[in-house]
Amino acid sequence: MFGKKQDWTECLMKEDREILKELVAKAAKHRCAYLSADDVKVAQLWTALIEMKKEFDKKIELLDRVVEPFKKIVEFGEMEKRKAIKKLVSSMISPKSEEEKKTVDDLVEALMKF
Repeated sequence: MFGKKQDWTECLMKEDREILKELVAKAAKHRCAYLSADDVKVAQLWTALIEMKKEFDKKIELLDRVVEPFKKIVEFGEMEKRKAIKKLVSSMISPKSEEEKKTVDDLVEALMKF
């Protein structure tokens, strides 16, 4: 307890130590900047945050590229679902009047919510 001071990182889980090593390595490319700071440790943390922000922005950019095609797929699926429901309901009811056609449309809209 009062002997040799333990490295605080040894108290972290192994996976967390690996993450920390990786982050410190990424921040090291800013070594010139943080070594010239008045408070090197704080500056090193800020450079690590810069690297984290860059990674976060890359992930958001990638996610945005994936989301757009997925939205189109869902949109197409909804359109096909609407057609199938309308065809099924129309074949069951066989609407003849405008009122019956409106009823079919209302029923299709209600079923689209499921």
